[in-house]
Amino acid sequence: MSNIVKEFNDYRSKMNEKLLNDNNKVIKRIFNLDTNTYAEGALDVRTKELLGLVASAVLRCDDCIKYHLETCYKLGVTKEEMMESMSVATLVGGTIVIPHLRRAYEFWEALEEETATK
Repeated sequence: MSNIVKEFNDYRSKMNEKLLNDNNKVIKRIFNLDTNTYAEGALDVRTKELLGLVASAVLRCDDCIKYHLETCYKLGVTKEEMMESMSVATLVGGTIVIPHLRRAYEFWEALEEETATK
């Protein structure tokens, strides 16, 4: 597994476990709301993840971008679909999104690399 993908997933898992074990009802409900928001509904999961990716880029949250990139990748989103979605995010968010676009592209390449080495 690529270092940036592995490091992100390891840290996210460790910290999510700590947060959820702290037994804060509000935090647990927010996590549950997040899970349910991205479930199949009137919109398919793939579309919801791409929407999450765009919103995360516009809000400039690198952790969120990485999460949605990996989920999109696992759902079969193509690089072209990801880049088209990120182009919408860059248009809506402005040029301040470009550094996040660079890191998103790098993370996507790491996901591709990971698949190629399996």
